Amino acid sequence: MKIIIAGAYAIGTHLARLLSREHDDIVVIEPDEERLAGIGQDVDILTMEASPTSIKALKQAGAEDADLFIGVTPDECQNMTACTLAKALGTKKTVAKVDNAEYIAPDLQEFFAGLGVSSIIYPEMLAAIDINNGLKMSWVRQRWDVHDGALVMLGVKLRESCTILDRPLRELCGPEDPYHIVAIKRQGDTIIPGGNDCLQMYDMAYFMTTKQYIPYIRKIVGKEHYVDVKNVMIMGGGATAVRTVKTMPSYMDVKIIETDDQRCERLNSILENDKALIINGDGRDLSLLIEEGIKNTQAFVALTGNAETNILACLTAKRMGVRKTVAMVENIDYVSMAESLDIGTIINKKSIAASHIYQMMLDANVHNVRFLMTANADVAEFIPSEGSKVTHKPVKDLGLPKGMTIGGLVRNGQGLLVSGNTMIYPGDSVMVFCHNLNMKKIEKFFL
Repeated sequence: MKIIIAGAYAIGTHLARLLSREHDDIVVIEPDEERLAGIGQDVDILTMEASPTSIKALKQAGAEDADLFIGVTPDECQNMTACTLAKALGTKKTVAKVDNAEYIAPDLQEFFAGLGVSSIIYPEMLAAIDINNGLKMSWVRQRWDVHDGALVMLGVKLRESCTILDRPLRELCGPEDPYHIVAIKRQGDTIIPGGNDCLQMYDMAYFMTTKQYIPYIRKIVGKEHYVDVKNVMIMGGGATAVRTVKTMPSYMDVKIIETDDQRCERLNSILENDKALIINGDGRDLSLLIEEGIKNTQAFVALTGNAETNILACLTAKRMGVRKTVAMVENIDYVSMAESLDIGTIINKKSIAASHIYQMMLDANVHNVRFLMTANADVAEFIPSEGSKVTHKPVKDLGLPKGMTIGGLVRNGQGLLVSGNTMIYPGDSVMVFCHNLNMKKIEKFFL
């Protein structure tokens, strides 16, 4: 597959490293020589020092027969212009990163497609969705809804109060049970479990279930004493904070602490119709946190541009009794450290954005590809074609590769858990989890 990436910034660099492992033909276009030097030393890609809106450069990069063009420079106008040019030259699909929430409205998708932009991503909105999913349930580290909750994936840290520890999963996750354990993160290792595996204390367990059984999951993992989130404190008033507040459930009250007084004035203007109190101050100031009611706050969300600040602020909030903490950690190298410190929910915008772009590379009918950073695993929603391999036999006889499991499916709007005897039909939405597997190998089952 031939892929052109415009912009050697955070998302572009992360994508180039991710995709180079799959031996795709990748070209990165970037006018800054230093940025190119930083990306090209340890990955097998071609780099071009040029403007992504140069028609000459696009032709040299191979836009005339490229499969995918990705515009992820900091300039949304440049991204969209480059996509338009690449599409006109012959590129099959294009995707542009934008900073304007207006552009992601569903009724504008056809309009932008007519301009040559196949897909638009707004990382701040994607991050806000993940943050709010985490806030809705204080006892869950990660939540992923499929088909409006027909199926739900819950990532839960297991403590001594969990009632299903040290028992083989074959005794817990039978065909009649209302959940499956689809992945386990244990001390740096990821396990796609089988029937003989057991859950242990301090595991991060990923449950696949249906919405009506969420209270049951909460009970068996021993999290009923966790209070629901109603009061939220956000440190940092950037675009991600704004999107989070604007998409936050109406029953939540939020305070935003921002150091820049001019930004505070801007936030008051942007959020004047939302339930948000803007506070000019430093979110690391303990006296300020106490004065603003940190001890009566159920969730603390650190969204500054500094990963270290966010991690330390969340640790401080936890020591002051806040149950639910969320940290934005843009430096991938810090993610494992944040996890080891038991921070809570970790948000990485470039990983989220890369997951959405990645699904455009696949030939199968696939939606909602997500990379679970804490589990180092991928999860995706595949829709099998008529006559595809996955529809020929029961799941237990499909010969699925090691490291892959099917957690559930949605059929006619109804969520169903999958057992070994389940038959998958064309048109089903199938939830696939995999670890250390190329997604291209998995999609062959669904073509």
